[in-house]
Amino acid sequence: MAIPLKNIVLDKITESGSLTDSELFKVLTKDGYIIPEDKFNKILLDLEIMGLIKVAWITKDDRRIEIVSIKEEVDEVDQQNQERMEKEYEASFPGFEK
Repeated sequence: MAIPLKNIVLDKITESGSLTDSELFKVLTKDGYIIPEDKFNKILLDLEIMGLIKVAWITKDDRRIEIVSIKEEVDEVDQQNQERMEKEYEASFPGFEK
């Protein structure tokens, strides 16, 4: 079963963290993945639309490609409510003292 090109491209970007489009193209070519430029751009666009990478122009001809890191924000109110519900649940058992 063949691995989709999107996954291969995403793996290469993940390995390096961030790189330019020409560096990525060279890495893929070195590993034996010959991708036409239009398909390469389509893969980058699809990955960016999925929210997996971020592409930004750094010069007229070069683009910086980075992995998007998702930071999970902790809502203090939800955390307090969760702790209160856990305490109430534990207190509902007879003979339970903390």
